[in-house]
Amino acid sequence: MSGNNYHQLIKQKAKAFGFDYCGISKAVALDEDAKRLEQWLQQDLHGSMQYMENYFDLRIDPRKLFPGAKSVITFLKNYYPEQQQTTEGPKISKYAYGQDYHDVIRHQLKGLLHELQTSIGQFNGRGFVDSAPVLERSWAQRSGLGWVGKNGNLINKQSGSFFFIATLIVDLELEFDDAYAKDFCGSCTRCIDACPTEAILPNKVVDGSKCISYFTIELKDLLIPDNMRGQFDNWMFGCDTCQDVCPWNRFSKPHQEIGFTPIPEILNLRTADWEEMTETQFKEIFRKSPLKRSKYAGIQRNLKFIQTT
Repeated sequence: MSGNNYHQLIKQKAKAFGFDYCGISKAVALDEDAKRLEQWLQQDLHGSMQYMENYFDLRIDPRKLFPGAKSVITFLKNYYPEQQQTTEGPKISKYAYGQDYHDVIRHQLKGLLHELQTSIGQFNGRGFVDSAPVLERSWAQRSGLGWVGKNGNLINKQSGSFFFIATLIVDLELEFDDAYAKDFCGSCTRCIDACPTEAILPNKVVDGSKCISYFTIELKDLLIPDNMRGQFDNWMFGCDTCQDVCPWNRFSKPHQEIGFTPIPEILNLRTADWEEMTETQFKEIFRKSPLKRSKYAGIQRNLKFIQTT
């Protein structure tokens, strides 16, 4: 089977395993991205996320992360929900409505890799889902899946930005897709204007240390800084503001992934219900949810913070 047929086979199998888009690019060093990442880190825009400083060489070159790498296959998986939260409770990012995406996608990537090895023959590959030093958005752009918007998110012209990105690095020489060369954000500044904490800076730079998602998920301190009080717009876990206002997300369609079916409590709990929840109840209800990342103490901290503004 030729490289071209492999190319088509991979995309067909990706669809069968639940991925909405698939693109393929050559495994090379990301020199331009390396410069941007270095500047971002030097300006301390990563806050207390010290892990962003680790494995710099691996982030910018997949051949160092996975010796023998020849191709990077990138997948987009839609998570836009059909159902939305009620307006009464504290707000939760849409990506966290259902099961933890790491578990769902990792299982699908593993199955896809096995299926491809069965169909193509023996080759080696490693799958990554937001859990390793991989610059996913850069690879998605290089694979022709979209462009990076002013809010730092990958935007697909047909379907918007409510996608998880996964990558499969393989030692197969494949036919590559053309990189996405255009940027369709134009002069629009809706995401910049709407960001509650003014975390979106010029030139597609996001100040991670000011982002609501950083404070409500990544920050492990017992207290959120007082100077952020009154700016969270009732977001308790994550933030979707910059995506909700993006004109390209008018093309978002509900996902078809059973694993992302919203947990009823996320859609329906009122503020008082969250306040009265015990740690035992939290662990039971959200045992498979991304909310467990913030733990009970973190959720209660966030809840108190947004209620005292």
